[in-house]
Amino acid sequence: MSFLALQFDNPFTTLLPADSETLNYPRQVHDSVYSSVMPKKTPNPQLVAVSDDVAEMLGFSTSQQQGDDFLKFFSGNYVPEDISPYAMCYGGHQFGHWAGQLGDGRAINLTQVNTLNHGSQVLQLKGAGPTPYSRTADGLAVLRSSIREFLCSEAMFHLGIPTTRALSLSLTGDQVVRDMFYDGNAKAELGAVVCRVSSSFMRFGSIELPAYRKDKDLLKQLVDYSIKHDFPELVIEHQANEVKRYLAWFEEIAKRTCKLIIHWMRVGFVHGVMNTDNMSLIGETIDYGPYGWIDNFDLNWTPNTTDAQGKRYSFGKQGEIAQWNLFQLANAIYPLIAESAPLEKILNNFSKHYQQQWREMMAQKLGFHSADNTLKEQRNEGDEQLFLELETLLSEVETDMTIFYRLLADFNYNDVTRANNIAHFSDCFYQTEPLSSEYQERFSLWLQHYAQRIQADNIAQSVRKAAMNKVNPKYVLRNYLAQQAITLAEQGDYSQLHELKNVLKKPYDEQVAFHHFSEKRPEWARNKAGCSMLSCSS
Repeated sequence: MSFLALQFDNPFTTLLPADSETLNYPRQVHDSVYSSVMPKKTPNPQLVAVSDDVAEMLGFSTSQQQGDDFLKFFSGNYVPEDISPYAMCYGGHQFGHWAGQLGDGRAINLTQVNTLNHGSQVLQLKGAGPTPYSRTADGLAVLRSSIREFLCSEAMFHLGIPTTRALSLSLTGDQVVRDMFYDGNAKAELGAVVCRVSSSFMRFGSIELPAYRKDKDLLKQLVDYSIKHDFPELVIEHQANEVKRYLAWFEEIAKRTCKLIIHWMRVGFVHGVMNTDNMSLIGETIDYGPYGWIDNFDLNWTPNTTDAQGKRYSFGKQGEIAQWNLFQLANAIYPLIAESAPLEKILNNFSKHYQQQWREMMAQKLGFHSADNTLKEQRNEGDEQLFLELETLLSEVETDMTIFYRLLADFNYNDVTRANNIAHFSDCFYQTEPLSSEYQERFSLWLQHYAQRIQADNIAQSVRKAAMNKVNPKYVLRNYLAQQAITLAEQGDYSQLHELKNVLKKPYDEQVAFHHFSEKRPEWARNKAGCSMLSCSS
C-alpha cells in the first residue's frame, strides 16, 4: 500500500506494559495499560467524508484519499504487518461516582505517525469493533453518532478550540442495532467508523485507575510517559526534582483545562458527559457523545438525557465540574507527591484563573477593547456586574446566544433610537408574543450602560465590531442542523453533511450564501429527537 510510506512510531505500546492475554473478550485487565486488538472487518465499506485539513496534516494527497487503500485502512479492513492496534485501559468517575475499569470500549488505536509539521499523531478508529473493554456492548458505532463526531471535531477546531480531530467518516456496510433512548425501541441502523486524530488520547482516568488499584509503579510509569511525550519541556525545566516535575505537570493540565472550558462557554458548547474518563490530559475536547450547542441561553441546560434530572453537566456548571475532575486527578497522583498542600494550591488557583479568564472572555465578547485591541483593565471595575445582568436578561426571555452577540456587534446606540432599540435584536428572541414593557425597559437600560462602557474605550465601531466578530461565531453546529444532515445521510444524501463541513471551516465569516445555517432553531426542532437532548447512544 503505497500511501503507507508513513513514519510509524509506537512509543505507547513500546514503552508501557501490555495485557498478556491476547484473546479479545470482556475482562478486567491488571498490571498493563493497553490490550492488543484488531479492528473488525466489514462487508462493504464506503467513504462518506474526509477532512482535507487533517489529511494534509498527515501527508495524504487528494488522489490517496480517493484510493481504495485509504478506505480499507481507515475503515479497519486492512492492518499492515508493521503496526499493532490496541485499546487503552483506563478508569473514571462517571456522574460523580467511581466506575472502576472502563477503557476503550469502541475505540481502537491503529498506530502513531510522525508528521512533517505537527509532531506525532495517533490514528484511532471509533466504532471498529469490540475490545476487552466493551463490557456487554458490541464496540460498533452508528452513522448518526459518527456524523456528529466528525462534524463537531472539525467545527471546534475551526472555532479555535483545542480538540481531537476527525480524518474520515466511513460506512461499514453493517447494520447495528441501537436503542437510542433506552426505552425498549431498538432498531437496526447504518454502521459507521470515524478515524479520530490526536497527539494523545490519555485521559484523567488513565491516571486514576492504577491509583485506585494502589499500583504505584504503574501510576508512575503513566505519569512519566505523559510528561515525556506530551509535556517534554517539563523534563528539562525540572530535571533534578521529580516531585516538582509532577506538580508542574498537574498545574499545566489545570491551566489547559481551564482554558478549554472558557472556550466552551464562549461559543455555547455543552459537552454533556464530563466524566473523568472523558477529560483529556492535554486539554483537548474529547469524546463527542451527547453534546449540544446552546440555542436559547440557559445555564441549566444539559443535552444529555441521562443527566436530565441532576443536570450535573449543564452549561453553567462546566467550570465547577472541571475543577471537581481535577480534584480526582490530584487524589490519583498524591502517592507521587506525598503532600497535599501544593496540590490544593493548584486546585484553588483553578477557581481564581477560571473567574479571571471568564471575565476576560466576556469582555472580548462584548468588545471592551482599547485601540491596540488589549483589554482596558483599569476600566473593568463595574464590568462583572454588567456581565451578570446580561446573563440574567438572556436567561429570562428565550434568547439565541449566538445571534445575540452578532447583533450586538452591529448595534450603534444613540438617544434617538433608544425607545425602539430592542427592535434591532428581534431576530434573536424565540418567543412570538411581544416582550413585556418591563423587560424592554430593563433591556434598554442595560444597553445604555453598555453604550457608556464601550464609549469609554474611544474606538471606532468598525474596529469594535471586527474584534467582537472574531470571538463570537456566526455559525456553530446547531443541534437541528446536525440532525437534518443525519436524516439526509441515512437516506444516502450527504449534501448537507458536506455543506456544513465547509461552512463550519469559517465560523466567524458572514458567508452570505449560507446565512440560513446561522438562523435560530425552528419551533419544530424544540423537542424533536436529536435536535434537543440526546442519549449516550447518540
